[in-house]
Amino acid sequence: MYSEKVMDHFQNPRNVGEIENASGVGTVGNAKCGDIMRIFLDIDEDGIIRDVKFKTFGCGAAVATSSMATELVKGKSIQEALQVTNKAVMEALDGLPPVKVHCSLLAEEAIHAALWDYAEKNGITIEGLEKPKSDISEHEEKIEY
Repeated sequence: MYSEKVMDHFQNPRNVGEIENASGVGTVGNAKCGDIMRIFLDIDEDGIIRDVKFKTFGCGAAVATSSMATELVKGKSIQEALQVTNKAVMEALDGLPPVKVHCSLLAEEAIHAALWDYAEKNGITIEGLEKPKSDISEHEEKIEY
């Protein structure tokens, strides 16, 4: 059973689309379930995420977690965005069914992948950011419930 917030973000997703000439773009997927999530970041010269958009191919929970993740990082600094975990996404959505928790990990990894892309494009290192996985199905043991 999905929470009202999950249903709202699935039926009325926020920040859908693409950002042309994005500062960073991150794409991750899950080979086991077929979900693919792409996050676009527009980061200003002060390291603040001015805008964020997403495109997700997947189930309702994947769309809802993408939508919520974009809401959680918009207007935040790079370091604040880095702190958005799958657990934070789930809590903001008032929970997910256990079989859908991996969708929140996709959202976390997509943010990290977009930040990684931004860092590479700008020749910088973001403290605490590890190279993201493009397929999270091999790393589901990382999931925090």
